[in-house]
Amino acid sequence: MQNTFIDIPTIADLHKLYSYTSPRHPLVSVIELKDITRDNFRPEETFYRLGFYSVYLKQLKGVMRYGKSYYDFDEGTLMFTAPGQAVSTTREIPYKEGWGLFFHADLLYRTDLGRKIHQYSFFQYDANEALHVSDDEKTILRNCVDNIRREYMQNIDNHSQHVILSNIELLLNYCNRFYDRQFITRAKVNHDIVQQFENLLLAYFSPDTLIETGLPDVKYFADQLNLSPNYLSDLLKRYTGKTTQEYIHLQVVEKAKSLLWSSDKSISEIAYELGFEHPSHFTKIFKTKMGVSPKEFRLN
Repeated sequence: MQNTFIDIPTIADLHKLYSYTSPRHPLVSVIELKDITRDNFRPEETFYRLGFYSVYLKQLKGVMRYGKSYYDFDEGTLMFTAPGQAVSTTREIPYKEGWGLFFHADLLYRTDLGRKIHQYSFFQYDANEALHVSDDEKTILRNCVDNIRREYMQNIDNHSQHVILSNIELLLNYCNRFYDRQFITRAKVNHDIVQQFENLLLAYFSPDTLIETGLPDVKYFADQLNLSPNYLSDLLKRYTGKTTQEYIHLQVVEKAKSLLWSSDKSISEIAYELGFEHPSHFTKIFKTKMGVSPKEFRLN
């Protein structure tokens, strides 16, 4: 059966969906989840695409679908979505407590936070990679959202946007810290994931050529491990100092070095065997990693 998608482009539209009071600010809002109703949600499973950023702190009983995955939110959990991502829940899920922070990209226009919002990669994580927070951490985050709400509830002045954005950025920076803590507490699981990834990487590059399969991308390995591409890269970066893409490029270079040493094939032939459509792309990656071009490497 084909999925149904409903777009929620503005924060005002979200308030209507939740049967919540009209927003006090068109580009940012904090909603208490215990005060919303789900009467406007369709009874059948429906995907809702938000046109803005969201941060949910949820404590509920039930299952939420996010992307391809189902996730049990029995604990207090933080979930993040970027504009255009789809979330699906059932009408029956009762919220015990929690809040949602929503802010539109227009609020970030030509600001420092707007220029670096992409660095908060957890906006692209899957639901099973959500952030679990302690009671103390919940209090810290609650203070941030209370400051945001307090600011937009007052009369807007020349300082309002800066204060609101400063508190959003503070909240996101705390989330970065808490995710680092979560990576540490899940060390055994994450170590197993690193080993699985390295095995998959070696297996992919084990054939003599990659002409048929082409170069793998980050999504290929993430799908094999049932992770989002951003989460896999962040996990590898924290444990090994290298992202998924860096691992792929290093493996390409190692295989290329072997071919350059052991054969008299041209640089173009080697590039095609390694799955590159354009030899110039291969040369660029090789020189970035080795400091010399493939031709110079072969002559040394």
